[in-house]
Amino acid sequence: MKILVIADEENKALWDFFDPERVKGVDLIISCGDLHPDYLQFLVTMAAVPLLYVRGNHDRKYDKNPPLGCDCIEDKVFDFHGLRILGLGGSMRYKPGSDMYTEQEMSARVRKVSRQITLMNGFDILVTHAPAKGQGDMDDLPHQGFECFNDLMMKWKPAYMFHGHVHQNYSRDFQRVRVHPGGTKIINAYENYILEIGEDEYPRHGRTGSILYDLYIALKERRR
Repeated sequence: MKILVIADEENKALWDFFDPERVKGVDLIISCGDLHPDYLQFLVTMAAVPLLYVRGNHDRKYDKNPPLGCDCIEDKVFDFHGLRILGLGGSMRYKPGSDMYTEQEMSARVRKVSRQITLMNGFDILVTHAPAKGQGDMDDLPHQGFECFNDLMMKWKPAYMFHGHVHQNYSRDFQRVRVHPGGTKIINAYENYILEIGEDEYPRHGRTGSILYDLYIALKERRR
């Protein structure tokens, strides 16, 4: 499965000077936040593949102008042909406003979605806007990462984490890809990043190992 991951800044080759070759063979687009809704709408139309997104700390405009044709995956595990994708957008709270959370508030969001994670026997990709604490974040409060993301990765061992928020020009120590102590490959999706995920990296659709969820999928397929 070929995935285009985007975050923080619109890429001119994907918008102003759109090049179809940049999205050739892409099966799914995932936005990690802080992107103009028109950009997401343009991509989902031109690439003609599903686009999933979480919100960044500058996406309050989505309240009145959400990206049409795209799927918000905040606080849920989205099943894409067997690939289980958990969305938790927003950044550390550094001022009043929406799409910002304290560590305690983000932990509460994690607890809220934990029942669905258990039902689906885990998840394969964690999609966030902010990084995990100590994993590509920065010292200033607005760009600090969340410790609860580390806890999630240690417990469930997802194959990947995608995030944005820390731009390439923010630090000389910018690192596009790193590996979490729990084994998760962490990708900073600033602007854009393309990766291929093998079929052996996630369960077949309806074969998660969760009796209840796999039965639900089987019954759903039977009704079609």
